[in-house]
Amino acid sequence: MARNYVPLSQVVDDFIITLESDDYANTASDNIVRTYALRGIREMGFDFLKVIRSLKLSVDTTNNTVALPDDYVDWTKIGVVGSDGLVYVLGENKNLNYSQIYSTDAAGNTSDSDGDGLLDREDSKSSTDSGSPTAGSDITTGTDSYIFRNYVYENNQGRLYGAGGGHYYGEFRVNLDQNRIELAGNNTMNQIVIEYVADEARATNPRVHAYAEEALRSYMYYKLVERKSSVPAGEKARARAEYYNERRKANARMKSVTKEEILKTIRKNFKQAPKR
Repeated sequence: MARNYVPLSQVVDDFIITLESDDYANTASDNIVRTYALRGIREMGFDFLKVIRSLKLSVDTTNNTVALPDDYVDWTKIGVVGSDGLVYVLGENKNLNYSQIYSTDAAGNTSDSDGDGLLDREDSKSSTDSGSPTAGSDITTGTDSYIFRNYVYENNQGRLYGAGGGHYYGEFRVNLDQNRIELAGNNTMNQIVIEYVADEARATNPRVHAYAEEALRSYMYYKLVERKSSVPAGEKARARAEYYNERRKANARMKSVTKEEILKTIRKNFKQAPKR
């Protein structure tokens, strides 16, 4: 594990060990403490501690779909690895047919899995579900809009080339109802690369950035006493204020070490793709 991350198990153990006998949270069970720790990771992760992961996933060629990872929250980039080892961006098209199970014959006639020429919801219900990838597997991190940082494809550094102006290698849509990515039917992809926001709370071994460790501890204590009738209102207010103060400091620390703001400026006017 990277040195700037702390295992959640360690945070929970330290929190429990340091509780005093007269502490308002000292009656909480280990399971309750861990539950609030996971909630804290999730809450802060959605705001300023986003975990970005990259995975190479196989395409179910029977219906041109890809199962979303178990810890998927939202996608940031989806691409396909070309024969040159580079990762080319796919464009989102929310108007792609719901089922994505169809074929086109030599005469140009399109038909679906029913053979009736209509693409309907029932076709999607009969599609094969290949299952979801395991959360947290094959993880890399990165925030660059055009490069999957540290993504390795057959010993080559995978790069996602910019495709501004509507020029994409292919199209996709995310179908959250069926927990999958649906690809345009006229593709020949066997694998895609997805960079996505992950729910760290669902990882096999959750962790928290060292800069946010105190914020997480404060969140755990605040939530443990928040609904206890035996805890004075003044203590609850103090715990809440301490949490938001630690959260603010963690947010500032994270911003000081990230290149995100610089990259945003670069992305507006710069593309990695070679000019034609």
